[in-house]
Order: sequence, then C-alpha cells, then structure tokens
Amino acid sequence: MSIDTTSAGAGPVGGADDITVEAEAPEAIAAPETIAELRRELGKVFLSGRTATLDWRETQLRGVIDLVQDNEAQLLDAMAKDLGKPAFEGWMTDLLTVRDEAKDALALVHKWVKPTRYKVPVIAQPAKAWTEPQPLGTVLIIAPWNYPIQLLLAPLVGALAAGNTVVLKPSELAPATAALLAELVPRYVDPKAVRVVLGGVEVSSELLAQPWDHVFYTGSTRVGRIVMEAAAKHLSPVTLELGGKSPTIIASDADLEVAARRVAWSKYLNAGQTCVAPDYVLVERAIADEFTDKVVEELARNRDKAPPTSIVNGTHLGRLEGLLENHGGHELMRRRVDPVARTFAPVVIVDPDPESEVMQEEIFGPILPIITVASIDDAIDFVNARPRPLALYVFTESKDTERRVLTRTTSGSVCVNHLVYQVATTMPFGGVGPSGMGGYHGKAGFDTFSHIKSVLRRPTKGDLKAAYPPYPRVVQKVIRKITRWPS
Repeated sequence: MSIDTTSAGAGPVGGADDITVEAEAPEAIAAPETIAELRRELGKVFLSGRTATLDWRETQLRGVIDLVQDNEAQLLDAMAKDLGKPAFEGWMTDLLTVRDEAKDALALVHKWVKPTRYKVPVIAQPAKAWTEPQPLGTVLIIAPWNYPIQLLLAPLVGALAAGNTVVLKPSELAPATAALLAELVPRYVDPKAVRVVLGGVEVSSELLAQPWDHVFYTGSTRVGRIVMEAAAKHLSPVTLELGGKSPTIIASDADLEVAARRVAWSKYLNAGQTCVAPDYVLVERAIADEFTDKVVEELARNRDKAPPTSIVNGTHLGRLEGLLENHGGHELMRRRVDPVARTFAPVVIVDPDPESEVMQEEIFGPILPIITVASIDDAIDFVNARPRPLALYVFTESKDTERRVLTRTTSGSVCVNHLVYQVATTMPFGGVGPSGMGGYHGKAGFDTFSHIKSVLRRPTKGDLKAAYPPYPRVVQKVIRKITRWPS
C-alpha cells in the first residue's frame, strides 16, 4: 500500500488533501529496505533500559532546548527557504513554542513519573494500589510542512519525557528544514535512541508498515485515515492531529475593532496555512456589514505592511485559485497572486454558497468566507450541521453567549475573544472525530507516549483459608457486613 503523507499540514495546522510533491525530497537517512532493521535496533535500545532513567530524560529535554536556541539563525533561514516564513513569525510559532514545551517538561517530568496511589476497596484489603507511567517503547512521529520544527519537535518532547526511543519523519515539502533537523537532532539528543528519517512517499509507506508502539501523525483528515488503517494492522495506537473547518462566531455585542484585527491576524498568519486558523466566520446580521468592512481593512493592512509567507508549492496555489471559482458569493478584495513568489493575497467572500467547494473543503490559505446569520442560535446550528472542528472561536462580551456556545458545540478546542493562542498553552491539544483523536502538550504529551500501568500488592502473611471457596457461611456474613451489603 502506498501511503502519501505529503498532503499533511494540519494541527495546529491542517492540510489540503491533494497537495503533491514538487520539491525534490532529501536523501533518506534510512532507505526503505533498512527501515525494518532501524525499528529493530531502536527496540533493542529501548529494552536495554537506556531511556528509562529520569536523568536520561532530563538530558534529552535540555538537548531540545539547546537545539532551538543554539541554531536559531540556521533554523529560521531554513524555514525562509522552504516557506518564505518571516524570521520573527518563525521564531514565535516554531522555536519559542518548542523551547517553552521542553522547558515545561524539564521542570515537571520528575513529578510526572511518580506513582499515583489509589484507594483499595474493603474486599481487596489488606493491599496497596497504585499506577505508574511506563514508556511505550519505540514510537513514530510524522510531521507536516507548515510548522516544520514545532510539529516535529513538540511531540518529540512528550516522547522523550516519557522515556521512549523515537523515529522522526519530517516533511519532504520543507526540504531545507528537514535536512537541517536531520543534521542537528543527533548532535543534541541521544543518537542511539532518536533517529531522523528523510524521504518521500515510499519512505512514509515503509515506516507505516512497521509495528510501532505508538504512531503520532499531524496532517490532513484524508491521510489520517490511511495512517490509522496502516497502524491497525499491528494494533499500534495512534494520535491523529488533523484539520477541518474551524469556525469563528461574531456576536452582535462583540468588540468589532478588536475582533476584526484578531481574525485578520490569525487568517494571515503563515498565509492561512494553519489548521486552527479561522476557516470561515459566522456573524450576526445586525453587525455583519460593519464587521466585514473592518476585517477587509485589517487584511488589506496586513497584505500591504506585513511580510508575506509563501504558499508551499504551485499545486496548492492553484488549488486556492480553484476554490474561488463558483463559490456563489461576493468577493470584496481583488485577487493578487504571484506564481513566482508563490504569494496569495487575502480574499474575503461574503455569503458564499454553503454547498460550494470553498465551504466544503478546509481552505488552508488566506481566503475568508463571511456568512451572515440571524442569531447566535443559527450560528450554533450551522456549526453543528458540519463535522466537528479542531478549533472554534467566539467573540462576545456576554458570559451567557459564551456559555451557550461552549455548551452546545463540540470542538477540539475553543478560544474566546481571540484565536490560535489556545495552542500556545500546555493544555491538552487535539481534535475530536474527523479533526483528530488524542492530544499532547504538557502532561498530555507525556501521557500520550506512556502506558499507565496499574499495580496492586497484597501481603502473603495472614492468608486465611476461609477466604477461598467453599466460603463458610460465617465468612459470607462477615464479608457482607464489612462491605455494607444487606444479607
């Protein structure tokens, strides 16, 4: 089975399902015929106990911190080559997030590894019961191209904190970044326990054919299904960080100037190639025109003042242009596409046809549909009639409206009166239904790559024969009495 993971680009990032490879993939460190052996070697390293100690885990986390801090200029330059990503944006969204993730884990992993005590019921006394986290083994992490450092190294933090050996598969659609990470990772973390594998579709397919102890994939929903199917052959557990159409609801009592500024910023971030970006906006009719005017103004300012990020390749650029055909709405911003620089200026569409392609596919670019609704209840109904999104946003000054949206909708995450920043915390991050399963960041990342093993210990002294069949009547009465069960 050929598994094309190059369409990945989701979570906090998402991905178009039909992006194809245009850039030449870097040479694979492990060729397809050696990947099975690589998996076996890493399994032996894990079984040796090398990765189990707290000291090893803390050393690796310090290595991740040093990697992004020592090589800031090189990493930012690589992302600029691959995506035209502005330096400060790349630092903020990729390097800073990874550093903070690793610092948090380094500060807390000594607590995460401790056992948790549990109460023992009377019937099982005398005994002690506890759970202890145990590393899963050898895990596979597959990252997308749009945040090529964050979405490879942030999951790695959880895997290292949990004590696993790891194979990292960066995206070939960000070849400069992938090659640099392949060079840097073995210099900063244990090269016997963490390996980087480069390559394209064949390499991804061969990797997914192996029996991993966990597979962590970030990318599109379409490819997520393929990853899950491949993992199911070995009953390998999976974490899927996928995409979807993340809605933004603008209530009539919202601060429209702030809402427009924040929606425009998040839609323009990374040229909209972020799966927690606002995919479309639902705005109450009473303030629809005013909000639309303000968001157009803010997007135009970003377009004219802020340095643009490139669309990843010509195929994706053409896909975005195709989404603008036959949408049934009214475009408010003139199209500006530079096929050489691969830049795509933001476009606002008012009231597109809900059945049009732009409202059916994850946009994953700087196109913003704005849909007028009569009320917040209508906005909620609109969201609930569609697949559950990775993120949902609501702008309102009313606690009642906020609570109504939180209670009546289901999404991977919610941010109230801002966008995207929920991903920057150490709260668990993940999707629900078609937008993904499982989560990571902070303790959730540690838990994702751990098996929480339950243990109960009973003493052997004082073992009573009467506690075993045929259970004398007096014993039955005593047990019923101490468990407060009526005779």
